[in-house]
Amino acid sequence: MTADFETRCAALVVELGLGHADDIRSIEPLTGGVASDIGKVVLADRTICIKFALPKLKVAEDWHAPILYSPKMTKLDWEVELGIVIGKRALNITKADALDHILGFTVVNDLSERAWQLERGGQWAKGKSFPNFSPTGPWIVTPDEVGDAAALPMWLDVNGGRMQTGNTKTMIFDPATIVSYLSEFMVLKPGDLICTGTPPGVGAGMNPPQFLSIGDTVSLGIEGLGTQSKTVVVLEGSSWT
Repeated sequence: MTADFETRCAALVVELGLGHADDIRSIEPLTGGVASDIGKVVLADRTICIKFALPKLKVAEDWHAPILYSPKMTKLDWEVELGIVIGKRALNITKADALDHILGFTVVNDLSERAWQLERGGQWAKGKSFPNFSPTGPWIVTPDEVGDAAALPMWLDVNGGRMQTGNTKTMIFDPATIVSYLSEFMVLKPGDLICTGTPPGVGAGMNPPQFLSIGDTVSLGIEGLGTQSKTVVVLEGSSWT
């Protein structure tokens, strides 16, 4: 079954860093050499960012909201990601049981302000929490409709130019493993959203780096999960804040 995203909203957003093997290799200078031995990477090594999301009705209203550009931004970046939406409370569950706790999968643009994320110390949440970040949807697609969530082509364009081309098959850890691991140290509740990492092609990893500006349009999608397209507009005075 495919559900409109506005029928369910995230109470909590959990974001995994460095989730795709090919992305880690492509941005090795930014990872401190993690890419040198991907075979030894364990899920416990992943950076995890946790933030609270908008109330349900606000999420529904904001589906058509643009990307807001704050005067405090200098390095606004894009990330197409597979989102996992929790459907049943999960605590200390096994990998074998994890799929029973997943409502479905969705498309997420895990927008990141790299200066706040990487250059100011402390938690990644500072670069992940600007208004209208993590635009999600258009739908939640249930596992029976998705089939193999570990083999979905994904892409992202900026102003019509292809920036990211990837596939969930390059995710280092599958959805069941991720959900089981997170449930070891937190309670996952219905509506919680897990962002699983991005393939190569983020602006920060380019030479020279490229970042979003006011007026840019970001379009992205994952096969079977739909597409979204949003334009970057000035935050100040916007009716979407």
